[in-house]
Amino acid sequence: MDFLIGEPLSELRGRVRRFMDERVLPVEDVIIAEDQSSGESPTLASLQAQARAAGLWTPHLPESFGGLGLGPMGMCALFREMGRSIVGARVFHCDAPDQGNMDLLLKAGSPEIQERYLGPLVRHEITSAFCMTEPAPGAGADPQNLRTEAVRDGEDWVIDGHKWFATGAGAASFLIVMARTGEDRRTGASMFVVDRGAEGLEHVRDVEVMGPPLLAHREAELRFHGVRVKQSAVLGQIGQGFELAQTRLVPARLTHCMRWLGLSTRALELCRGYLATRESFGKRLGQHQLVQRMIAENAVAIHSGNLMTLHCAGLLEQGRHSEARPYSSMAKLHVARTLCKVLDDAIQMHGALGYSDDLPFAMWYRWARAARIADGPDEVHQMVVARDFLRERYSVLV
Repeated sequence: MDFLIGEPLSELRGRVRRFMDERVLPVEDVIIAEDQSSGESPTLASLQAQARAAGLWTPHLPESFGGLGLGPMGMCALFREMGRSIVGARVFHCDAPDQGNMDLLLKAGSPEIQERYLGPLVRHEITSAFCMTEPAPGAGADPQNLRTEAVRDGEDWVIDGHKWFATGAGAASFLIVMARTGEDRRTGASMFVVDRGAEGLEHVRDVEVMGPPLLAHREAELRFHGVRVKQSAVLGQIGQGFELAQTRLVPARLTHCMRWLGLSTRALELCRGYLATRESFGKRLGQHQLVQRMIAENAVAIHSGNLMTLHCAGLLEQGRHSEARPYSSMAKLHVARTLCKVLDDAIQMHGALGYSDDLPFAMWYRWARAARIADGPDEVHQMVVARDFLRERYSVLV
């Protein structure tokens, strides 16, 4: 594999990095404060307009949709820079769940769906959500437990069920809903595009979680009481639900990894100044071997995660999607744990100061802890990696 990023992409990466350094990071706290105060941020809206003007809006999309037509490798280069701030991806309209939903509508949406929902979503006139997770005994880590059901009624489909942890669904304009349409383990599920204002759709609540509510990252609980949709609301074909879920989730895991690597790197870099000036037990903290061990372990982990992510992105860029799946699980498992460890160690190295909200580490950690659960918990990815190795589906030396 060639992990080198060519000159045009390096130049583009530099543009995004300068945009982040000069425009986003200085007002990061303002954006968070505005959002938590009113749910809206005029500072963020201004930066989004600047990103459009700079030609950096939705770079993952084809040029025909106003993007830069970047493949997975290009997204790696840019998303890591955006991920250095927890609001960065939102500035460039590359945040979850909208980014993954755009890709899915682009791949599987009918012309009618693309005109009604994809165009306005790309222009950021509306937002979206992805509804797959259900309260027990419904689908969580095991999608085969899917309980939400869609039943054919004449020319329409009628959806009944219960979803939660649908990020951003409370304010979204439309939802992509996974529902059972048959009993076959492979073809028994389908995806539907559902208007948020559809009759019978109940927003039960936004679930309070460990991390603070931030931008679209508010976790909604929903009930579907006989929600009726037309045949044209089906994404792809009936029975393609699990297939489309993998189409969406494998790249989505990588984009999460890219953003998490950016935040991990920033956190580790922020430790440098403190370790070089804070004295304890007769020498600077950075001279203590136990502290150096933490720095070394985290630097190695970030670099390892970066290479894992680039390798998997390279496979996707070549169209080797099934081959990429176990490597995406490796990357997601490793980078999610790395993010949490880097932040935990950053808190530890700063002591009481790190535990306080005078520094961002505590808030970042509360937000980041979901990384080890979202898009498959650690244990599921460990199972996939072990199972596929035992079945000789991949090599650990590439």
